Amino acid sequence: MSIAIAPLDAADQAAVDEAYRIGAAANDADLPDFPPFCRRRFEAAIRHPMPGNEPLWALARLDGVPAGYLALDLPQLDNTENATAEVVVHPQWRRRGVGRALHEHGVRLLRERGRKRVLAMAVSALPGGPARSGAAAAFAASTGARPALAEVRRRLDTTRLDHDGLAAALAEARGRAAGYDVLRWQGDTPEEYVADIAYLDGRLMADAPLGDVEWEPERIDVERVRGIERALRVRGRRRYHTAARHEASGRVVAWTLLDVGASADWHAFQQITIVDPEHRGHRLGLLTKVENLRHLLAHEPAVRAIDTFNAAENTHMVRINEQLGFRPVDGWTDWQLTI
Repeated sequence: MSIAIAPLDAADQAAVDEAYRIGAAANDADLPDFPPFCRRRFEAAIRHPMPGNEPLWALARLDGVPAGYLALDLPQLDNTENATAEVVVHPQWRRRGVGRALHEHGVRLLRERGRKRVLAMAVSALPGGPARSGAAAAFAASTGARPALAEVRRRLDTTRLDHDGLAAALAEARGRAAGYDVLRWQGDTPEEYVADIAYLDGRLMADAPLGDVEWEPERIDVERVRGIERALRVRGRRRYHTAARHEASGRVVAWTLLDVGASADWHAFQQITIVDPEHRGHRLGLLTKVENLRHLLAHEPAVRAIDTFNAAENTHMVRINEQLGFRPVDGWTDWQLTI
């Protein structure tokens, strides 16, 4: 058997189609409860990268048959010694050296560009949860990577919401949030709030538990926020925001985001939730999350499942999510390799 690896040319639609089919097959095999692998999101990731990231893609062929792909992201504005990686092999062609060849190819590319660390994620089963293959974690360990952060994916079944419980949680939060008002919007952030949103977004990697992950706070400004918004529009992500504004200062000091993809109207992801440290203790995280859940469901009535990822050690946010009804599904480990 021979393995050939070549750069994936974004202008080569046939090659992009081959990579997409690999990703779709892997998604169906490894995460059958996930929404279908979204072609629009996949192709946009190749052709319209997030601002401040240089993507490198490669396609592997086993005896001429498309068998796997590599996706690298190299930050350009911060974390310039770091990279993230995804190695995906078609289930039919696993255990034939394709993943190893893609990994070694990626390490060579990263060393050539002066990167010192690379991060990748692997799923695992939780006790009592659905079966998950341990192959990805075993592969990561075999490369010399170390587990740097344990995360858990939780899912909210919106068809079984405890509406009385949510109303009580919202009343509790509102009782603690005197002096703050609630803002809602869809899609891009209104101009009057965007500088505050950039500040909050930039705090995420400083405030969130990172375990042993070596990752700097990201430099987020208004221009980068607008670039991210453009990239998400191309990916077909329908975004729902709720924020809390401090009445005395006029600043947006808490923010949460839910988004729905183009491939499945029944599924959403709970993305960022963050509260400015100076304004914690007022239940603003709970307030914005409950209000945003209602905001989403008012406009996306087909949504019946919402997934969110939290560091296992982020006990405060986990407690809020479980209060809303999120329940554990599977584990995810951030593996870090020093190269």
